[in-house]
Amino acid sequence: MPTASARHILVPEEAQCQDLKTQIEGGADFAELAKEHSQCPSGAKGGDLGTFSKGQMVPEFDTVVFNDALNTVHGPVKTQFGYHLLEVTARSE
Repeated sequence: MPTASARHILVPEEAQCQDLKTQIEGGADFAELAKEHSQCPSGAKGGDLGTFSKGQMVPEFDTVVFNDALNTVHGPVKTQFGYHLLEVTARSE
């Protein structure tokens, strides 16, 4: 079963998500922005979700985490929880 490690920032509005992505691309620290803005409890840990298996997260999340490039900020990704920025930090097949 494939596993991955990722971190994310969860916010309610797509515009805010895009703004945070722009800040990160401009050099802002992902973990600091997660602590400040993320509405997920993982925000306190800089958005770190740890390691999880395929199927443990919502499908929209899994699609990015198990298919897209590592160490790149992806998003906004819309789920029933809101809008996410995702960064995949590790993945095993």
